[in-house]
Amino acid sequence: MEPDLRSRWRGQPGRLEVWYTTLTDPVTGTGVWIHHELVAPSDGGDPWGHGWVAVFEPGAPPVLERFGPEPWSAPDAGFTCGAVRYDGALVGRGGAVSWELDSGGPDRTLHTFPRWAWRRELLPAAQVVPRPAARYSGVVRVGNRELVLRDAPGADARIYGHGNAQRWGWLHADLGDGEVCEVVAAVSMRPGLNRLPPLPLVRFRLGGGGTGTRDWPVDPLLAAVGLRARLRPDGFEVRGRVGRRRVAITVDLPADETVEVDYRDPDGARLLCRNSERATARIELLRGSAVERSWCLGGVAHAEVGGFR
Repeated sequence: MEPDLRSRWRGQPGRLEVWYTTLTDPVTGTGVWIHHELVAPSDGGDPWGHGWVAVFEPGAPPVLERFGPEPWSAPDAGFTCGAVRYDGALVGRGGAVSWELDSGGPDRTLHTFPRWAWRRELLPAAQVVPRPAARYSGVVRVGNRELVLRDAPGADARIYGHGNAQRWGWLHADLGDGEVCEVVAAVSMRPGLNRLPPLPLVRFRLGGGGTGTRDWPVDPLLAAVGLRARLRPDGFEVRGRVGRRRVAITVDLPADETVEVDYRDPDGARLLCRNSERATARIELLRGSAVERSWCLGGVAHAEVGGFR
């Protein structure tokens, strides 16, 4: 198992560790979200694992099911919670939904936050994408319906830190041909920092899978100084300048294809997130007034807004 997918928790109280997978079936347009959490309470209580799975079938209300909580069993790698496990393969059941998926071989981690933020844990929390251009095969069952997946595009991502942000927006956009865009725009929960506007971290992987592949901006935290984000209950926008380029990103969550999930942070605070694996994203890179690259993802972007403490 790749190092960035292994559990990082070492017994400290007040920690949150997340493994989450999102994908889109290229045949039916169905989106799938599998979210696994390890929660270590701030008061030193026993840690537990829990999570949820959501299936977004076009033309039908999304289906959301939960699993856990179960005592944390400290697996050698990845995540376990009862019958649910993530150890490179994804297997489990939550309510009427079950899944057996394989995400293929290793990928090169995309660091939405700087690499040092993930490795050294110097920020309140950090997110990385160990498999930014994964291709999933297997089966997802919803009641008596069966969705068979073959090379469905998606990603495996991670979060580790002291808890969720106070407010946030997130986007994973598969741009095709091995290119991706990842965005995390968040307001920290730390006193003082929680009065600042959302800090948008944007990272592209451009150039496909060949030797010309590069991750841009080089330093997403430094680049965030030139960007501004506006969060709203049904999406968010990011605008600004990075070097000689301008960035324009608009994300919209469709009202009838979005789920709301309530849960708690390690400190006991109640949170709410709104997620859609059938979101729309419009992304532009511009030089001056000229559009250098642009993408429009209708119903295949993976996005979330959350917090609302």
